[in-house]
Amino acid sequence: MFGEHRYRLRSTWTGNRGHGTTGYRDYDRSATIEIDGKDALSASADKPFRGDPAKWNPEDMLLASLSQCHLLSYLHACVEAGVVVVSYRDEASGLMVEDGHGGARFTQVTLRPHVTVADASMTDAALKAHEKANEWCFIANSVNFPVLHKPKIEVAQRT
Repeated sequence: MFGEHRYRLRSTWTGNRGHGTTGYRDYDRSATIEIDGKDALSASADKPFRGDPAKWNPEDMLLASLSQCHLLSYLHACVEAGVVVVSYRDEASGLMVEDGHGGARFTQVTLRPHVTVADASMTDAALKAHEKANEWCFIANSVNFPVLHKPKIEVAQRT
């Protein structure tokens, strides 16, 4: 399927303490991210950048996007390969490096998918499906840093 897919959201700054941005320490970094028909997301900057650590920040959302995109692409690859996945969790991590001039960039993300398959005969195909998922992941194909994969495959306990 070829085509364009457009996405829209509203991001509203909610951190005005009554004086706007009169000074660097005079405002909160809070925002609300909304998409019609979905729950609003409370967001902020990361704590080192004067944000609220209880809220999602852009770095969290980038890592979550990569992790979830790989998950969805992987499940599709497994269906095509005849692999029955019964559970999946990812312990993803990312490294962002500051440049000393007020900027920063991610230099690497590592996904650590822990996958449980229905049968031992599926383990090789389950491992190989990560390669196909990486090819298909829209988000991984959109970033300019490596997205590494360190998968672990287990076989479900028979009851």
